[in-house]
Amino acid sequence: MRIIAGSLRGKTLVAPAGTTTRPTSDRARQALFDMIMHAPWGGRDLIENAAILDAFAGTGALGLEALSRGAGFAHFIEQDPGALSALRTNIAACKSPATRVWQADVLAPPKGPRCRLIFLDPPYNKSLIPQSLPKLRAAGWIAPATLIIAETARDEPPPTENPLLANRPFGAARIWAWQE
Repeated sequence: MRIIAGSLRGKTLVAPAGTTTRPTSDRARQALFDMIMHAPWGGRDLIENAAILDAFAGTGALGLEALSRGAGFAHFIEQDPGALSALRTNIAACKSPATRVWQADVLAPPKGPRCRLIFLDPPYNKSLIPQSLPKLRAAGWIAPATLIIAETARDEPPPTENPLLANRPFGAARIWAWQE
């Protein structure tokens, strides 16, 4: 697993052993960021200098990819000890000071700053996205018109009732995009 594009392109990322953490594949991440950059609802302005949140962060690949592509600051929320270790190793390897790791449960998030872009990549088939959105909103993470990018299992139902901007399958996964 590696950073696909931007200032950190080619940087190798580590993942914890086992199947608890399921990193987004390089190919899906490339397609996801291409979609963000080139969709009619997307563009560079969504990422450049933006504060972003990588919730259920795992290895931090989505947030680090966003930093590599010009995000101003990345917040990571993760609670699993193995994933936290990999996340901190990856942040150190990328030498990015514009990060903060929050060791917390996304379903009980700390108060946070409003973010323009939020990535949600929880364990599949547990309905964690619809459970987490009101909690993140109440904790201050979601600004008006925040773009939410979520990854679910390919066969899971839509994680929101909001109008979808995108719904794309990638192997065993499905990427959803909408604004809150």
